[in-house]
Amino acid sequence: MERPQRSGALRQALRLEYLTVGWNSFEVFVTIGLGIASGSLALVAFGLDSLIEIFASTVVLWHLRGDGEGAKTRRAMGLVALAFFGLAAILIVAAVEGLVSGREADQSPLGIGYLAVTAVVMFTLSWRKRLLGTSLENHPLEHEARITFLDGMLATGVLLALVANVAFGAWWADPIAAALVGLAAIPEGLNALGDSRQPDAAPS
Repeated sequence: MERPQRSGALRQALRLEYLTVGWNSFEVFVTIGLGIASGSLALVAFGLDSLIEIFASTVVLWHLRGDGEGAKTRRAMGLVALAFFGLAAILIVAAVEGLVSGREADQSPLGIGYLAVTAVVMFTLSWRKRLLGTSLENHPLEHEARITFLDGMLATGVLLALVANVAFGAWWADPIAAALVGLAAIPEGLNALGDSRQPDAAPS
């Protein structure tokens, strides 16, 4: 990529990461608050997931502002992998607790509306990050785009779970939605961890 084009792509990537951090910082308070109010385990887990996304975005910002070579790339990839594993642990533990307790969440119309908007935002951010990560050949950015994509998947899953609970009284859909996304995060973490040991290899 020519230098002016690369500089422009880098600025766009930085803006996207700042937007991700800002959105997720707001999201932490909104979704955890709504989750506590309604007793929704998945909403609370989604708020905790936002903390993982903030961490991953911070790692990528650190990487984008450096030379992006050698040991720094390996450390960044390792930290992104850690974010995936942290996300998986939080969601799976929360889901198991929810299934064992059998606790039923109350209806949360505000949560449903907010998650619908969040899903659109996260999928859009993920798409743009992936394109920029490819053009910049920035592996941490490409992998962090997958975390953003999982955030969008989680928002969709929790949204469907809340709707199913309202429509059919399917209380179990709430923790299962969190567990499925948690399980999906594990292979992504392993993929990022593998790339942290081979920084010049393109993500599969």
